Amino acid sequence: MNEPMRSYMKVGLVHFMAYPSTEQGQGPILETLKRVASDDYFEVVEMTWIKDPEIRSKVRNIIKTSHLEFAYAGMPRLLTTKQNINSLNEEERLQALANLKEGIDEAYEMEALDFAFLSGKYSEDKKEQAYQALIRSTKELCAYAKAKGAMKVALEVFDYDVDKCSVIGPVNLVKRYAEEIRKDFDNFGLMVDLSHLPQLRETPEESLIPVRDHIIHAHIGNAVVKDKSCPVYGDAHPRFGFPGSENDVAEVAAYLRVLLSIGYLNKEKRPVVSLEVKPVGDEDPDLIIANAKRVLNLAWDRV
Repeated sequence: MNEPMRSYMKVGLVHFMAYPSTEQGQGPILETLKRVASDDYFEVVEMTWIKDPEIRSKVRNIIKTSHLEFAYAGMPRLLTTKQNINSLNEEERLQALANLKEGIDEAYEMEALDFAFLSGKYSEDKKEQAYQALIRSTKELCAYAKAKGAMKVALEVFDYDVDKCSVIGPVNLVKRYAEEIRKDFDNFGLMVDLSHLPQLRETPEESLIPVRDHIIHAHIGNAVVKDKSCPVYGDAHPRFGFPGSENDVAEVAAYLRVLLSIGYLNKEKRPVVSLEVKPVGDEDPDLIIANAKRVLNLAWDRV
């Protein structure tokens, strides 16, 4: 592509993945955010819960001062607490729902572009019941968010039998789910992630084209799926080029081509495309981020 990448997208970074010590809402949040905010490659930063209200206020000031935009990732609120938004135990479902509603409150406080979450685990013999529980929860979340303002709510599509083992899920169920929610809520959409496609055993065309009208947020990451003995097997988001992994420059370029062909990448209303990479072992987070930026630049040249 000869035109600048920024003409078609806002490049973001998933902060808590690059700096995993912040994933539980604590840790060196301010110091690491300042590194991202000082890098004009990024227009958006995606962060998760921040437990200290004073730190949240300082984060908000950093974001405003640096002219960044903010997106809220609610997934760690469920993953670190092992809560399930589609639990068939109603008390557990409501507990997870209350947790995410608190996240929506925080997201509005932070003036977030959108609020993302994920579906929970399920058993195959009760998959339809889990799906219906997810429908109820999603509609409650969308209604709650809509009553407070115009922020979008996004479900991120995960694997169904590799790592997160979420009910959403393969593309046919993703399509059914998105269409059902969008009948009632125009503030809902899907978040898609390149790193999840190998785990779903779907190509970009297979995974994205059927739900093209519902995608409101995109991630770019990597995964290891062939070797179950690998310490980063599954949904661990290793750097691009990690030994035995699935995604590098060619795969990122193929993903971007599909996002462009379906109109997600566009000049009129530039969407968010965030890099999501995580250090392995003692890898330096800043070098992992540099790796991702280089890969994205090289991939865009091939689009």
